[in-house]
Amino acid sequence: MRACITGALALMLLSSAARAADIPAGGFTYDDVVSWLQDRGYQAKLQTLNDGTKDLRSATQGINFHIKLYDCKADRCSSMQFFAGFDTHGRLSAPQMNEWNKTKRFVKAYVDSTNDPWLEFDVDLAPGGSYDLLNDELAIWNLALPAFVKQYGL
Repeated sequence: MRACITGALALMLLSSAARAADIPAGGFTYDDVVSWLQDRGYQAKLQTLNDGTKDLRSATQGINFHIKLYDCKADRCSSMQFFAGFDTHGRLSAPQMNEWNKTKRFVKAYVDSTNDPWLEFDVDLAPGGSYDLLNDELAIWNLALPAFVKQYGL
């Protein structure tokens, strides 16, 4: 009997610990993202643009990037996108971006109408997201962004 009670208590404690690492059920607010980044030692600057949209800026290894939240309800958003754009004056092409996409699994690249490259990485936050998984996603971005910059001499 004592073993059953001890086992049940241990399971409850493990369950509570797992819940403590969960992302809120509805996802994140922009302020949540700022706090998450700053807790990990990143800069995070949130601005409201003239059109009312939010612009969240950060950097990794000296390379600037942005984060946009999507699928929002009542200011809580269930997905986010890391992205970075580079002004290359049309130096890069769609075939170059296709080569990147062919060899990379998660972080995708494209060129805009002036052949400037963009790198994007979409991340689901809810339902069921955890900070551990989100930290892993940030690690993927932190590897891909500098690799992209190096590969294309940006």
